[in-house]
This record gives sequence, C-alpha cells and structure tokens, in this order.
Amino acid sequence: MATKKKDYYEVLGVARNAGADEVKKAYRRLAMKNHPDRNPGDAAAEARFKEASEAYEVLSDPEKRRNYDQYGHEGVKSSFGPGGFDFRRDFTHASDLQDILGSIFGESGGGIFEEFFGGGRRRSQSTGGARRGADLRFDLEIDFEEAVFGSEREITLPITKDCETCNGSGVKPGSRPETCKHCGGSGAVVSSSGFFQVRQACPVCAGQGSINRNPCRDCQGNGRVRTRTRLTLKIPEGVDTGSRLRLAGKGEPGSRGGPNGDLFVITHVRPHPVFKRQEEDLMCEQPVPLDIAMLGGEIQVPTVKGFAKLKVPAGTESGKIFRIRGKGIRDPHQRTVGDIHVRVHVEIPSKLSSKQKKLIRELSESMTESNYPRTETFRQYAQNFYERKEKMGQ
Repeated sequence: MATKKKDYYEVLGVARNAGADEVKKAYRRLAMKNHPDRNPGDAAAEARFKEASEAYEVLSDPEKRRNYDQYGHEGVKSSFGPGGFDFRRDFTHASDLQDILGSIFGESGGGIFEEFFGGGRRRSQSTGGARRGADLRFDLEIDFEEAVFGSEREITLPITKDCETCNGSGVKPGSRPETCKHCGGSGAVVSSSGFFQVRQACPVCAGQGSINRNPCRDCQGNGRVRTRTRLTLKIPEGVDTGSRLRLAGKGEPGSRGGPNGDLFVITHVRPHPVFKRQEEDLMCEQPVPLDIAMLGGEIQVPTVKGFAKLKVPAGTESGKIFRIRGKGIRDPHQRTVGDIHVRVHVEIPSKLSSKQKKLIRELSESMTESNYPRTETFRQYAQNFYERKEKMGQ
C-alpha cells in the first residue's frame, strides 16, 4: 500500500491561511536544516528536504495552492508529471531556491544550486551558451472606444539585441578572447572547507571562462546594443484597465541563438465623459426633463451600440436607477454581455419665457400639500422636534 502523503501545511509547519512570506520563511528554515550537503549520507534528512521542497512548490504557487486547498493532493498530482514530484524537474521557483541555498552557503550558493539541478543553467551562461531574451512590459493608454470595440495600435519598443558587428561575442572582429588562466577556462573555481566543497564563479573572469582584451567598438564589449523596434498590436474587444496582453516571442531577442522573450502589454483605459465601467456593466448619468419625470414618458439612453429606449414612469425622482439588460460590454473571455445602469437626474427647465412662467405659477397655485407628500413628512418631523423641545422647557 502506498504511503499516505503528509499535509503540505503540516510539512512546512504553517497555518492554512499563512501568507507567501511566512511560507517562504518556513521552507527556508527546513531547507537549511535538511539540505543533503549539510547532512551527507543522511537519507532521512534528504527525504525531509525533498518533502519540504514539494510542499513549497505547491504552496508558493497561487494556482497550485488553490487546487490543493480544494482537492488535496489529487488537485496537484498532474502538476508533477509521471512518477510524482522530482525537484530537478518540477521545482519552478528556481530563483527562490537559489536564494535559499545562497543563504546557506553564502555567495557560493549559485554554484551549489547549479550542481543540484544538473549543472545546466549557470554553466551554459559562463561558457557563452544560448540565453533566452528578457521579457518586456509595455504600458499602453487607450481610449474607451478601443477598449470596448477592440483596435489595432502600432507601438515602438526599446530593446537590446546581439551586436551585429561582433555577432554578440563582444570581441573586436578578427580577435579572440583569451582563456582565463585562473580557472583554466571553466568559469568557476572550487574551494574546500572541512567536508564542504564549494564551487563559485571565477573572480578574475566573472564566470565567463575568458578575458576580452579587444572589445568590440560598437557595443563596448557587451555583445549587446540598444535599438528600437515597431510592431502592430491587436487589442481585443472588452479589455479594461489592468488587462494583460501577452505576445509570445515579441520581447528582447535571445543571445547566441537563444529564443526571444515575451512582451506583456498592460492596458490603461482613459476616462469617458458619458460611461463609467464596472467590469462588464456600464453606468450612465442621464438628465430627464421635468415634464417626463412628472408625467412619465420615454427617453433615449446611449449604449455602446446606439441609443436604446427607456420608459420613465410618472413621478420619477432624481437618483432613480434603471437597468437595461445586455447593453453593456462583451466579456473577452466568456463572451457574455453586461448591462447598462442608468441613473436619472430630473432637469429643471431654465430660460423660461413670460408665458411659461405664468403657466408654472398657475400650476403651482393649483397644487396642494397632498401633491408633495415628502415635503409634508419632512415638516411633520420638524414640528415634532419643536414640540418635544417645548415640553423639556427649552
């Protein structure tokens, strides 16, 4: 029978509502205590280290943590692939682990991290291997209409790419870098302290394995130059402020044959004088003529697809909200359409003619207190106040 897995919160010793920092601190403590390099030959310590790494991998990832909280171990089982959890294959927070191991072994933590994961990442960089380009963020202001209906925009991005003169080597054409004598070209040096053996970047060549005596003039030996590129961005309908559009491969170019990074465009929608947005619903403040508010009638309400008719009942007061279904914004993911909420404000007529003023006076004279029930109620409350005041002898 398979051994039942421990609860991940119990493994790290944290509460189920623990924050990300608390989870990380708990894992850091266990990793430092049970790391195999600190406990050579101790199979139990190694098992505890792997168990803590598996728990941290799930609880430090918001999506995996939600699945685990809802479904338990079965909810994250597929995340680890066949054969269960393998920290070499499944640990996606490599920078977190490198930081943790760095705190265990000082500046040399990067070297141990590299060996722990098969020696691929740092070593390929120090020997001039291919590197993936950096991801880029671009904040884009768009009009309300662009957000609602979608559009195309041309944007210009500042990027860094391989120098064409030296093909990204940083070395002047016709020259070659010298092999570092201190590390023999490996880019790393190994030192021993007791039963620890620490591997770290060579301090002479900064882990490159070679020294550039003749740098390229165009890139000053960096191998990379700054430039600008233009591209067309398609904005889908329904985006909102804070929406993130990912353009795969449109980030900075990779170096030495590495893949490009991604571009993430964050949209910021400018305010609109008529509409205010709440997710897929719209809010609209609309004036209503006095006569329609009093007698009832029909008004034209603006929506994103043209005017819509709205029946206003007699006696409508300012602040009344009406809802028209299906006249809001289309959700870009679920394809549902929101509603529009219309808050009406009774508009008092101005610039009255003598005839109009006379008619209003005649109307006013014909009115009684029963035509203004709210005014009568307000007066009654005020009168009660004064009566109680007299009884108190004030």
